[in-house]
Amino acid sequence: MSDPIKTSQKDKQKCPEDQIIYDPEMGEYICLLTGEVIEEKVIDDRPEWRAFTPEERERRSRIGGPLTSTVHDRGLATAIDYSNKDATGKRLEPRRRLEIQKLRRWQARSRIQSSIERNLAQAMNELDRLSDQLNLPRNVKEEAARIYRRAVEKGLVRGRSIESVIAAAIYAACRELKVPRTLDEISKHTKSSRKDIARCYRLLLKELDIKVQTSDPIDFIPRIAHALNLGGGVMKKAAEILHKARSIGVTAGKDPAGLAAAAVYIAAQLSGERRTQKEIAHVAGVTEVTVRNRYKELAKELGIELPTT
Repeated sequence: MSDPIKTSQKDKQKCPEDQIIYDPEMGEYICLLTGEVIEEKVIDDRPEWRAFTPEERERRSRIGGPLTSTVHDRGLATAIDYSNKDATGKRLEPRRRLEIQKLRRWQARSRIQSSIERNLAQAMNELDRLSDQLNLPRNVKEEAARIYRRAVEKGLVRGRSIESVIAAAIYAACRELKVPRTLDEISKHTKSSRKDIARCYRLLLKELDIKVQTSDPIDFIPRIAHALNLGGGVMKKAAEILHKARSIGVTAGKDPAGLAAAAVYIAAQLSGERRTQKEIAHVAGVTEVTVRNRYKELAKELGIELPTT
């Protein structure tokens, strides 16, 4: 084989990809057919250590997690582990454990040095709790944290309850990302009243110039149907009912959760997967009276005849 010669861009295209190999010792890509160097001085970004199990790979890795707005310091600070073990996995001696405990305490204090950081730390803890209670996806949690940080920067949190503002930020994030959650649902898991959360929500929309669209009743259908163990056919039929109702202007000014509950009730009845108004109202977070009134309106305007029991 002739000495490797660096090729031009034109020659690169002649070498088939399955005949190009990487030489880790020289840091070069070489063509097996011609012996030509396709690319040289390639930086090897692989770690110098080897790992044979996922646990071993995680233990030897020296990188941290990605930056996130859901931690008050964005995840930049380090943390001392609570395992009380040394680098070899052995338990620390009692005297050494006391020293590590003191270091851990001082390290935790050093992460929060100002009133703003203290406020963010409390708010992010509340955000974690509410997100778990409401079963929110990660993107909603991140967006709520960004909204709250902007509110802190503008001084909107001063003089207001942290719980109310973080709950309002969560509601705004849900509205932005079309995740169906109502104010009543959020207020159930906080000490703040629905009125306080709504007031903070309107303040965030005005001061932070947040653009949210009106809630779509169709977004509530999957959540209601899954909670009641209804099939995809019921969800499709309920969406069709709401599309028809919207086209003739029946949905204007109505509570989207109530409309979705009524559409699911009608679709379930038509599909033979009957559910009571009480069950649907409980899952949707509305009253039975709302479900009854909305389904009667939809059935009358759309000319739907429900099967008799």
